[in-house]
Parts: sequence; structure tokens; C-alpha cells
Amino acid sequence: MDKQQLGKLLEESHREAYMWARQCCRYDDELAKDVLQRVYLKILEGRAQYNGRSSFRTWLYAVVRYTAIDSLRGTRHHSDLDEALAIPEEALPEETDYQAMLQLLPEQQAHVLLLAFYHGMTLEAISTVMEISIGTVRTHYERGKKKLKELIEKKQIQDYGGR
Repeated sequence: MDKQQLGKLLEESHREAYMWARQCCRYDDELAKDVLQRVYLKILEGRAQYNGRSSFRTWLYAVVRYTAIDSLRGTRHHSDLDEALAIPEEALPEETDYQAMLQLLPEQQAHVLLLAFYHGMTLEAISTVMEISIGTVRTHYERGKKKLKELIEKKQIQDYGGR
């Protein structure tokens, strides 16, 4: 693939790639912009090369995800899985804000749900993006949906249960 074709694909995918970078960076806009810039540099300098084994979008999302992980580790924003599992009652968002609720999920579960529902990816494509087995994706998908449902129900009880 020549640089002109690559540039066109990147331009067409920019909005979705930025949204995914933002989600991978825990909704930190500045960090997401920095990550996306690093991704584009990696691609244009040839340090990340599309091999055609998956769709371009799947490959791009994988590059964004791993660049974001590197950035989060470097800036110490990376959350520990154990911390994410404990959700105190007072941590529930004031409004029914699904974005905030997703941030309460373990990172892998949140990423799987975002890729599946927001970005419309299949579980197989998510497996490729996250470089984990399809079985692990299914587990994160089911556990994430269950935990999100619990959070929504808890929020509804909190809002309407005392009336």
C-alpha cells in the first residue's frame, strides 16, 4: 500500500480513531490527541505496518490501543484491575451517564463493550484488536454487560427506590 492510499484510509478513519483513542485514554482529550499523533507517526514512518490480515480499521484500533497503553504507563494514569473491581456506592455517577459507568468497569471489560457497541465490531475483530483469545473476549463481554447492568440497576434504585 502506498503512502497516498494509506493517507486516504487514515483520513477516512480519523474521527473513529480519535474516539477510540479518547476511550483508551480514559476520556483525557489531550492525551488522546497525543496518542493519535504518535500512532500516525508510527504508521507514516513505517514502525507500524498494515499487513492485510485483518481489516484496516481493526489493525488501526490495535495500534491506537497499544500506543495508548504505553502512554498511560508513562504518565502513571494506568489503573489497576483490582481497584476497578471494587465499586463503592458513592462512586455511582449523579446522572445516568453510561460513559462514567463504563469507567467503573475493569479496563478490559470496558474496552470490549466500547468496541462492540460503540464501534460496532464483532467479537472476532475485538479479539484481533486486543490481541486476546476469542474466549477471553466473550468472558469480558459477558462480565462487562452483567456489571454494567448491575450499575444501572443500582443507579435506578438509588434514584427511584426512595420515592
